[in-house]
Amino acid sequence: MKFYKILFFSSLMAGSMISISSPSWMGMWMGLEINLLSIIPLMNSNKNLFSSEASLKYFITQALASTILLFSIILLSNNIFLVSQIKSNMLLIFYSALLTKMGAAPFHFWFPEIMEGLSWLNCLILLTWQKIAPMIIMMYNTEFSEFMFFIIIFSMLISGIMGFNQTSIRKIFAYSSINHIGWMIGSMFLMETIWFYYLLIYSLISVNIIAIFNTLNIFYMKQLFISLNNNFIMKFFFVFNFLSLGGLPPFIGFFPKWLTVENLIMGNFYLLTFTMVILTLLTLFYYVRMMFSTLIMNMMEINYFIGSKFNQFWTLTMNFMTIFGFLACTMLFNFL
Repeated sequence: MKFYKILFFSSLMAGSMISISSPSWMGMWMGLEINLLSIIPLMNSNKNLFSSEASLKYFITQALASTILLFSIILLSNNIFLVSQIKSNMLLIFYSALLTKMGAAPFHFWFPEIMEGLSWLNCLILLTWQKIAPMIIMMYNTEFSEFMFFIIIFSMLISGIMGFNQTSIRKIFAYSSINHIGWMIGSMFLMETIWFYYLLIYSLISVNIIAIFNTLNIFYMKQLFISLNNNFIMKFFFVFNFLSLGGLPPFIGFFPKWLTVENLIMGNFYLLTFTMVILTLLTLFYYVRMMFSTLIMNMMEINYFIGSKFNQFWTLTMNFMTIFGFLACTMLFNFL
C-alpha cells in the first residue's frame, strides 16, 4: 500500500471520530468535511478508468449534502425560529442532508452509480465506515416521526425493486446496503446498542463476502458461474454468508434483525415491523438468485481468477465467526 493511502485512510477515520465526538455543530460539520476530502484520493486508481468519474460524482453529491447541512445548522442555531412549525421544517432539511450523505432512499440515486466505478476495497469503505458518522449524528438529534417512517419504507421498497434487474454485483450490494440502512434507522430510535450490533454484524458479513469477490476478481453475475467452480469451501462460505446477509435464522445476520423486530413490536410499531419484514423478502430473493447461480450453473469459459490464493486460516476463522456466531449471540443479551 502506498504511503499516501495510509495517510488519507487515517484522516478518513479521524474525520468520522471528530464528527461523532464534537460538542458543537461546527465541529461536527468539519469532521464530515475532513472525512469527505480524505476519501476522494482513496477512490482514485490508475487501474480503474471509472474511479475518477466515481470520485467526482461522490464529491459533488456529498458537497451538496454538506452545504444543505450547514444551511440547516445555521438556521437552527438562530433563535429567530421559535415557531415550532418552522423549526420542524428546518429539522426535515437537516435529516434530508444526513440521509443524502449515507445514501438512504429516496436520496440514494448517487449511490449505485458510484459503487459501480470503485474497487472492492473502496466499496467496503463506502458500505460500512461512511455510514457511521451521519447515522450517529442523526441518532443524537432525532425522534421517531412520520418522515422517518416513510424513509424506512422507501429504503426497503426501492432497494427491493431496483435490485431485481441488476447483473452487476456492486450495484446489488449498493441496493442491499440501502435496505440495511432502513433496518438501521429503524433500530436506532429504540436502542442505540442494537444499532451498533447491526452495523458491526453487517460490516463483518460484508468484509467476508467482499474478500471472496476481491480475491477472485468477480464483479458481474456471469463471473460467479466460472470462478467458484473449483473451490468447494469458498462456494460453501459464499452461500452461507449471503443467507446470513439476508437475515435467515441459523446465521448471525438474523440476530440484529431479531432484536430490531422485537424492540419495534415492544414500541407498538406493528405496521412498520410487518412492512419491513415483508419488503426484506424482496432483497432475499436476489440473494437467493445469486446463490443459485453459483450452485447450479457451470460454465467452462475463461477463468477470471487472478491466481492469488486465499489465506486459509483467516478466511476460515472469519467465515466461521459470521456463519455460526449466532450460537454465541445469546451471551450478548447480558450486555444489552
